[in-house]
Amino acid sequence: MAEKFRYDVEILHLLVSPAHAYFGRARDGAADVQTTDAEVAEVVAGKGIVGDRFYGKAAHMDAAVTLFAVESLEAIAAELGKGPFDPLLTRRNVILRGAQLPPLLGQDFTLESGGSSVSFFGGRHAQPCAWMNQMLAPGAHPAMRGRGGIRCRALSGGLLHRGPAELVSPVPLDPAKAGEASVLRASRLP
Repeated sequence: MAEKFRYDVEILHLLVSPAHAYFGRARDGAADVQTTDAEVAEVVAGKGIVGDRFYGKAAHMDAAVTLFAVESLEAIAAELGKGPFDPLLTRRNVILRGAQLPPLLGQDFTLESGGSSVSFFGGRHAQPCAWMNQMLAPGAHPAMRGRGGIRCRALSGGLLHRGPAELVSPVPLDPAKAGEASVLRASRLP
């Protein structure tokens, strides 16, 4: 059996939103859509988070759930001399503290919280959109590149609970690097 590495993390926020808030041109402003910072979020294997905008959408099944390290947002705020920023403005589903996420790309891993466990496959980087310059601060979009979190496929169903959790990884992680950018090809966007 392969070695597993366990890390104490905290699930700070569970964003569930039935619609896209950042759609169209930034100058038009964000859409006024209901957003819930849930205490508990139900995850369904192969579909994502019940009630979320990506739930069961064929185009997003391999990336229906986004995980984000709050340390990345704190590092961005420090670099820009702004903030603190509201993590929910990033529109990521699961906001964690203490989780280095980029090594989980291409890996199956599990989040255990509140007596439940949910397994994910780390599919790809969650690229930031240009809206971050408006929603967070000028310069946030380029500062978020390489640390926008990861988009995941739900491999198992279960409940995610806000609060203390454990991340079970097949690869070693360094929680001290949770806010560091991973290397990505430079974007052509501003």
